[in-house]
Amino acid sequence: MSILDNRPALKAEIDKVAEVAGYLWQKGWAERNGGNITINITEFVDDQMLAMPAISEPRPIGKVLPSLKGCWFYCKGTQKRMRDLARDPMANGSVIRILPDCANYEIVADVPVIPTSELPSHLAVHDYLLAKGSPYRASIHTHPIELVALTHSRKWMEKDVASRMLWSMIPETKAFCPRGLGMVPYMMPSSVELADATIRVIDGDYDVVMWEKHGVFAVDTNIIDAFDQVDVLNKAAQIYISARSMGYEPDGMTDAQMQRLSYVFGLPK
Repeated sequence: MSILDNRPALKAEIDKVAEVAGYLWQKGWAERNGGNITINITEFVDDQMLAMPAISEPRPIGKVLPSLKGCWFYCKGTQKRMRDLARDPMANGSVIRILPDCANYEIVADVPVIPTSELPSHLAVHDYLLAKGSPYRASIHTHPIELVALTHSRKWMEKDVASRMLWSMIPETKAFCPRGLGMVPYMMPSSVELADATIRVIDGDYDVVMWEKHGVFAVDTNIIDAFDQVDVLNKAAQIYISARSMGYEPDGMTDAQMQRLSYVFGLPK
């Protein structure tokens, strides 16, 4: 029996995770066990779920995250492949709840799949979002090829240089990713330092953060929208790289054209 049985709203959210996991694999953004997805499912927790016993011992998060007290999450499992998660999300991920000390969690369902090694980064961001009063409940980390390629040039790691170029490639990029792409210099994957740096960049008014030579971390209200932001940004990078491979530097939209777009659509930047 699954925790999803007779819980259609919760199942619908997990089905979205499976759908996105399939997209990541199809796009080549999730080699082997690469990438992670974490969603806050607290709003779907009912009394029966609250009474469920844990199926694991308490495990440390690595940080004390006070805003996560009583929260529940679905997390991709460590060493699990996105292509397998797409097929069977509850065998390749797990539902966890944060313990009252806000420093540990336990697995509740369906099987004791240990969450991603980057769980501290994900949960630290969720803690920040809740403390801020943000409606964002989903986070995704993936390896979009063209966006990662940009970070191997110092030019694109400068603040908002990549954002302006990506916005200029096609109007939809600015319309659908109006906050642009924040940049985090290379740090050890799964580290607390990387989590803290990511939060600082998100706090600087970004929804999508680039981890240099590693991948993208994005947050949004649900996992589909978080994926869409990364997809749109990477399409712009593909357009740029395609133009360069044809032997020329693309003109891109002018500053005046982009300012007009922001004005007409009421975009934040």
